[in-house]
Amino acid sequence: MTEPASYDVAILGSGPGGYVAAIRAGQLGLSTLLIEKDASFGGTCLHVGCIPSKAFLYTAELIDRIRHAREHGVIVESIRLDWSAMLKRKEKVVRKLAAGISMLLRNNRVVTVQGFGKLAGPGRIEVETPEGPRRFQARNIVVATGSSPRSVPGLAIDGDRILTNTEMLSLAARPERIAIVGAGAVGAEFASMFSSFGTKVVVVELLPRVLPLEDEEVSDTVLRSFRKRGIEILTGTRVESATPAADGISLRFRLPDDSSGESVVDKVLVAVGRTARTEGIGLETVGLEPDKSKGGTIPVNEFMETKAKGVYAIGDVVATQQLAHVASAEALLAVEKIAGKPVHPLNYDHIPNATYCAPEVASVGLTEAKARARGFDVRVGKFPFAASSKASILGENEGFVKVVSEASYDELLGVHIVGPHATDLIAEAVVALTHEATAESLMRSVHAHPTLSEAVMEAAHGAVGLPIHV
Repeated sequence: MTEPASYDVAILGSGPGGYVAAIRAGQLGLSTLLIEKDASFGGTCLHVGCIPSKAFLYTAELIDRIRHAREHGVIVESIRLDWSAMLKRKEKVVRKLAAGISMLLRNNRVVTVQGFGKLAGPGRIEVETPEGPRRFQARNIVVATGSSPRSVPGLAIDGDRILTNTEMLSLAARPERIAIVGAGAVGAEFASMFSSFGTKVVVVELLPRVLPLEDEEVSDTVLRSFRKRGIEILTGTRVESATPAADGISLRFRLPDDSSGESVVDKVLVAVGRTARTEGIGLETVGLEPDKSKGGTIPVNEFMETKAKGVYAIGDVVATQQLAHVASAEALLAVEKIAGKPVHPLNYDHIPNATYCAPEVASVGLTEAKARARGFDVRVGKFPFAASSKASILGENEGFVKVVSEASYDELLGVHIVGPHATDLIAEAVVALTHEATAESLMRSVHAHPTLSEAVMEAAHGAVGLPIHV
């Protein structure tokens, strides 16, 4: 394909923000250039994040199901994890999805360039490719360069003993002991999967509870479940150092009572969040600079526009939730704005969160505490999976659904789920909030029986003050 001298849209980065932006731009008839520094498209999410970690988590789920198979009348004599086979399957899934993205880009007439791209002034981009530097022009530029793992003082990531999720997903063998610093979604997922694999796990979290962004009752349920599984959880604890030991690495920390503690492990996973990739991409050439007060992210308006004309930013480089589906939604918003389509700003209160640990956690909207803090007169309905017919059939009675609503007008404010298939069940709640449902309208939506989704309806019954099965 002959490359035009100038494009309607040029996109830096091919993660779930960048490649979605490129596809939609192509669909809308815009000449589109996508620049990716790595050899394959898909970004962190596909190659070293969301997708490979969920492949590992599914293996962990299978192991847990087989461990409890006898309760369902199925006898399995022994379980053995084939680590290398699991790695091969993970890579197969990643390759398939990466090939799918390449096909979609070709089908939508997106021109792609492999190399490190950066802004080089208004409407200009420079790319360092394996063949040498190249220059392009574009009427609009979308910055979708993603993020990198953040470290903490005293923990220098070396890729050998002190690792990020990237290295953890490519270990040659299963470690016997790991420490995880950070109990957010990533930390909880790795703690859950490696515990299922048979690894001894200790989790160190500076904040007072695990999954600190979730509803407090949800966090408490996960904490109890993890401890029951033998995962050691240290909340309110500050990591001070990690040094080589005779039989591993010694992680030292300061406990809530100001006493010191130590754990000797084989590997340390640093899971304390991510930092926007804004260095070296030429922001200064168009008069932009990262906002240090917001984690070095790029300031944008509600349509993802920066103050530099024709420059947009989406995904982890802006101060919104660092989630793949947020990046994709912002990509569609930005490109449709560029194309002159009618657009509406995203409501970030309606973005779902999903943590794929066991038990699963998912939420959308306001927690009970945040709703009260915003001044709402709050009503809450809860339904435990212990009272769910389908959960009893599955043998997965842990957790609950919690519906948060406003008392005066019955407005649905939030839904929080911890338990079986929570990350799938939350979709119903996202649709309900997006379409301004009330707790009563959710209650009166007939759900099939027996299903796990009935728990959402039952929690809505509780929020209205008319609980049925609890």
